[in-house]
Amino acid sequence: MYENLPERSIICIDMKSFYASCMAMLEGLDVMTTPIAIVANFTQPGSVVLAASPPMKERFKIKTGNRRFEIPKHPDIKLFEPKMSFFIDMSMAIIRLISKYVPPECIHIYSVDENWVDLTETAKLWGPPEDTAKEIQKAIYDQFRIPSAIGMGPNMLMAKLALDLEAKKSGFAKWTYEDVPKKLWPVRPLSEMWGIGKQMESKLNAMGILTVGGLANADLNELEKKFGIMGNQLYHHAHGIDLSTLGEPLVKNSALSFGKGQMLMRDYHTRKEISVALLEMCEDVMRRTREAGYVGRTITLGLSYSRSAMTKGFQRSKTIKVPTSETLVMYNVCLELLDEYFAGEPARQLSVRISNLEPEHSIQLDLFDVKKEQRQILGHTMDSIRRKFGATALLRAVSFTDAGTALKRDKLVGGHLA
Repeated sequence: MYENLPERSIICIDMKSFYASCMAMLEGLDVMTTPIAIVANFTQPGSVVLAASPPMKERFKIKTGNRRFEIPKHPDIKLFEPKMSFFIDMSMAIIRLISKYVPPECIHIYSVDENWVDLTETAKLWGPPEDTAKEIQKAIYDQFRIPSAIGMGPNMLMAKLALDLEAKKSGFAKWTYEDVPKKLWPVRPLSEMWGIGKQMESKLNAMGILTVGGLANADLNELEKKFGIMGNQLYHHAHGIDLSTLGEPLVKNSALSFGKGQMLMRDYHTRKEISVALLEMCEDVMRRTREAGYVGRTITLGLSYSRSAMTKGFQRSKTIKVPTSETLVMYNVCLELLDEYFAGEPARQLSVRISNLEPEHSIQLDLFDVKKEQRQILGHTMDSIRRKFGATALLRAVSFTDAGTALKRDKLVGGHLA
């Protein structure tokens, strides 16, 4: 099965407890011995823990996703609010360090703290790729005092699996195709494997597939019949087979869409408050849709309630006849969905999305809507002003009310303090 497959030297490198490591470096602390937690907002007891150092996880059982009120009062614990601009600067500094070993096209940035690097052609300069990987790991620690874990494999998928399933505990792991049956196939539950979420896991479990080995030995035709191209991909990933290059994602999804989600800064109790945030979010989503040159037909609204609520949230979609990139069209559809499904409980998280896209120039003008072209021109004009003078150069009046979030979020990076 593996005779004609790529045999490259790919590493996937993950910065351990990245936010906590950055703050430890900044404060002159040792992230491996100091209990550190990065908390989104000190003023809110329910604020989320964004990162925790290993001692915080081991000694106090506090990890990413816990709440501030769950952190015990202990003199050894160090709490910090995020410094997102600094974290991003550190991430880019690490990329610049890696680029001393390989050209930019050999680096694939996956997230602020995780990257793939192709070391296949580095042997003549730096020696065996495995040694180079460990040298990069050492250089990152020596220069930034940030520990890392590295997975290595013959393709991007295998490098990622080696990282997630072994190297995050051992520091370094190299997997080959021969390792698949003994290291990958026993993995259970299925969601432990990168690329398989809880929903897909449930569907596979319903088919009697409980382990990665079970997936690898399942009937390919049955998987393709049930899941389409994703079934084919799952089957081959279970064998460690991946033909992706560093310029494309491992899990391919042709369903292009534009969306935005946000955790509200407090509970929103009324339709009026929620509608203000929705209008701001639709404005942002449609701006990006117009800038990319698309219009869309399917609009999705998601709403999650406060933890104190007695009911679950919802995610519902509506497809309109005429594709659009107009903010108010999307907003009005979101209001329709809100009116139909909102249970009246305090809302804490919102998301909006437009999908089922097509090129903007493909739409035909409506003879009975003579102002449609004018609204399109106005939308692009507003986008141009915001690009030139900033996102808050033009705001709707509702953004200046107590329910508005645009002004506050303009000062944030990635939803957190800069």
